[in-house]
Amino acid sequence: MSSTLILFSFLIYTLLIFIISRITVRRANNETYFLGNRNSPWYVVAYGMIGASLSGVTFMSVPGLVKAESFSYMVLVFGYLAGYFVIALILLPLYYRLNLTTIYTYLEKRFGMASYKTGSFYFMLSRLIGTSFRMFLVVNVLQLFVFDHWGIPFGVTVGLFMVLILLYTFQGGIKTIVWTDTLQTTFMISAVIITIFIVAKSLGMGLGEIWNEASSRGYTRMMITDINDQRFFLKQFFAGMFITIVMTGLDQDMMQKNLSCRNLRDAQKNMFSFGFILIPVNFIFLFLGAVLWLYAGKFDVSLAQTSDDLFPTIALQYLSVFAGLTFFFGLISAAYSSADGTLTALTTTFVIDFLGLKRKPGVTEEKIKKIRYIVHISFAIIVLFIIIGYRAINDTALISKLFTIAGYTYGPLLGLFFFGLYIKRQVRDKWVPVVCVLSPALSYLLSINSEQLLWGYRFGFEILIVNGLITLIGLLVISRGKYST
Repeated sequence: MSSTLILFSFLIYTLLIFIISRITVRRANNETYFLGNRNSPWYVVAYGMIGASLSGVTFMSVPGLVKAESFSYMVLVFGYLAGYFVIALILLPLYYRLNLTTIYTYLEKRFGMASYKTGSFYFMLSRLIGTSFRMFLVVNVLQLFVFDHWGIPFGVTVGLFMVLILLYTFQGGIKTIVWTDTLQTTFMISAVIITIFIVAKSLGMGLGEIWNEASSRGYTRMMITDINDQRFFLKQFFAGMFITIVMTGLDQDMMQKNLSCRNLRDAQKNMFSFGFILIPVNFIFLFLGAVLWLYAGKFDVSLAQTSDDLFPTIALQYLSVFAGLTFFFGLISAAYSSADGTLTALTTTFVIDFLGLKRKPGVTEEKIKKIRYIVHISFAIIVLFIIIGYRAINDTALISKLFTIAGYTYGPLLGLFFFGLYIKRQVRDKWVPVVCVLSPALSYLLSINSEQLLWGYRFGFEILIVNGLITLIGLLVISRGKYST
């Protein structure tokens, strides 16, 4: 593909984003930014959340995993669906009943200010590390395959994306993101489906033949029955369930979109439909992986480093210009969706939870708006420097470990919310931060030493459940007396 064609495509896609932004910011105010005036159609939120939940990691990593892990990822996805039911039936009614703008306000009502700040802090830490990592993966591919050819430094590439994301989320916030997510979801899913058909044609095989060939090579195997395997199906299912509960139901970024729906019933319809739609969508990503690996085997494709390079390598170096553009549009969508909602959620959490501007007497809407702008820009700069830092580290294993550690910070949120909902005891609020620091640290130590301590058992994603359990035990230790509402 020529650099001119790539640049033109990038500008066209960005123009579409800005057209949507322009439409959604009309008569925008703080309520528009934080909650979309609670007027978002549930079906638009549900469709848009697909792209937001997939991100660049799914777009590139899931297809690449098929050769090593087959379709075992699907069991995790089935667990996701169970988690969405928990969110729809337990968490969403709580959030709507309390009329929350940020979900961590519940922790203040239930425990106290220290717990409230702790929950908000862990969300911001998790999102800063996790979102920066997801965006790094996507922008790094664009840098290697596109922008390096133009001699553009990596820092400039990241800066360009952050400026563009800032510009279209600056005023409209969550209202803009609800609608831009629909565009990004469309391009990401279209890129996968179109690529499947293009590669199938190159292989000279129909979809049924590809499925049979993939099955004969073991790519379509879902159930792993070895209990010591990290992909053991029960581990995968329950890990998927709890990952969804914490990384969607206890995550301000994802819940802010749900809270923008007109009412609880619409938010629940959004969550149920979103959960069911994700099953075929993730299956399509895995099927793409099988198709790409068959192609790689037939045409002796060599990858630069890891399996994450499978999709970009074949799309940009082996297939047609149209296939390359299709991948490029999908990747651009993943880059935007990795950061836009996060910037809005981080800003909302900091302005409301940490600065407490909505609760302070005499603070005008105009002052909140000005401070919101400053915070929004500040978080964009922080994300920019974290991504550049990942590039400077230049160690994929270390960066992946940082991303994994960020996942541990959701465990305390799981423990806090579970305790608050189901254990009717009060806690010594000032000790909650101590418990929430110790629990992920102990979980991490247990995970890296589990084979020696637990007779060869290796933790996978289910370490999140252990983390939450340790937090729960710690909260019981510092609890006192019965909680009364």
